[in-house]
Amino acid sequence: MDPVIITGAGPVGLTLALALARQEVPCVVLDEGPGKDEPRPARTVVLREEAVALVERLTGTPLTGLGSRWAGWRSMRRKQVTREVVFGDAEPAPLHIAQHELTGVLRTALARERLVKVAVDSRLDGIEQEKSGVTAHTRGPAGTWWRGSYLVGCDGPRSTVRKLQDIRFPGRTAVERYAVAALRTELPWTDEALLHRMPPWRTTGPSAGELVGRPLPDGVWRLDWLLPPGKDLVTPELLVNRVRETLTGWADGATPAYELLDTGVHTVHHRLARRWRVGRVLLAGDAAHLLGALGTQGLEEGLLDADNLAWKLALVWHHGPREALLDSYQTERRAAVSARLRAADQVLPLLRGGGGLRSYVPGAARGNDALLADGHLGRGTLGAPGSYAGSPLAPEGLAGEVSVGTAPGTPVTDVRVTAEDGTFVRLRDRLGRGALLVVLIAPGTGVWERKHWVTAGVMPRLAAAVTALPHHAELLVAESYPGAAAHTVLLVRPDGHLVTALNGVRPADLYAAAESALGGTAAEAEEGAGAAAGPR
Repeated sequence: MDPVIITGAGPVGLTLALALARQEVPCVVLDEGPGKDEPRPARTVVLREEAVALVERLTGTPLTGLGSRWAGWRSMRRKQVTREVVFGDAEPAPLHIAQHELTGVLRTALARERLVKVAVDSRLDGIEQEKSGVTAHTRGPAGTWWRGSYLVGCDGPRSTVRKLQDIRFPGRTAVERYAVAALRTELPWTDEALLHRMPPWRTTGPSAGELVGRPLPDGVWRLDWLLPPGKDLVTPELLVNRVRETLTGWADGATPAYELLDTGVHTVHHRLARRWRVGRVLLAGDAAHLLGALGTQGLEEGLLDADNLAWKLALVWHHGPREALLDSYQTERRAAVSARLRAADQVLPLLRGGGGLRSYVPGAARGNDALLADGHLGRGTLGAPGSYAGSPLAPEGLAGEVSVGTAPGTPVTDVRVTAEDGTFVRLRDRLGRGALLVVLIAPGTGVWERKHWVTAGVMPRLAAAVTALPHHAELLVAESYPGAAAHTVLLVRPDGHLVTALNGVRPADLYAAAESALGGTAAEAEEGAGAAAGPR
């Protein structure tokens, strides 16, 4: 079968290529650039644990040394600290990393990958698709025709793929603008990120009175100043004045030494493509959505696009078309991004205006600063990760379904599990291989060798049920899981989202849930579940 064509060699396209290759799907990445990225210290991203684990699993490279894990977060209004958050085991810190560092790790991993070809200086200018595949034409020194099974446009906000497929991209332009600077200096907060609203010093020119400082490795900081509405030119002199003014204000009068490394203006747009799939052509990342709320989080949604799409494309590539499975990519991811866009469009104007919020958001007595901080930290109304609870892949009518600490459609907790070979691993380490995961909660198994319990209790019956599933599945055992009773059975998708939790070994329910998660029809799920249940 022909490879998958990926247009765009940014973090999303490279992540998708790696994710597909890990599932034995060959890819061609069309890179319109020279195959390397210009270092831009002021262009950074903030990633939560789910996205960090995805990249580290695909590349085999720890990202913590390349980025900064903050010790804490503080919110300030004028001269007062209004909120402090300390990160630790209970709440891991987000990772702040320069985008060129992230892309470099992905490129290095791809260079070792036998199933991925990167074609540099290849700019897409034509797509033709038919029932059996898709053909792409590129211009440039290596201009040629490429034949693929599917094509995924990861080619950014001005996506050629989106335009060639005549997909509308409605939304709002210049929702917010930030002046951005990356500099090396010493601040009173060595490794804490900071949101400072209404700083007491007089700013240069008009100001919205809000700035954010985020540390990077080696004493580097990214500072973002929210600019007032309009298109006023941000000159180098104005930006340097803001840097000096801010550092002087934080140091109580004496400007600390600093080295200015990079500057820019970050403009936030909110747009959402009407369709993310046209036959064998799909969109991901900035080609499908522009979010960028609070300055640094848009890329993470693109990485989650790649994670969601990779296992579905791999299953279809290996086993034949499942239209419902491919359609679910748009349904799930578009709904998740849409929810965040809707929250930003509704809440940010109220936060910036400062009025009416308490009556708008129930229980928002924490105030505007706390809500903004939660958005920066990936929590609350502005920052909470999306859920696939309304997914067309969600099973219905399972008699044995129970509630656990993870809601169906959301990412599972990364607990320690025992693998089929008896080794102890993290649950997240088993994701991304194209297999469903079946996890039995069995207290006490962690202190006994696998040979003592693998043939005892419910294990033989569960193992038989897993073998009978409509797709390859891996059976894992965990001593505990948040909110789960003993003998609870979890079914987890290849991208780490919970399908269902069952109260015990229920082969018919397990089969029906697996068939549904793979995009099977209700009739297929019912027929297979009946066979899995065996004779009555």
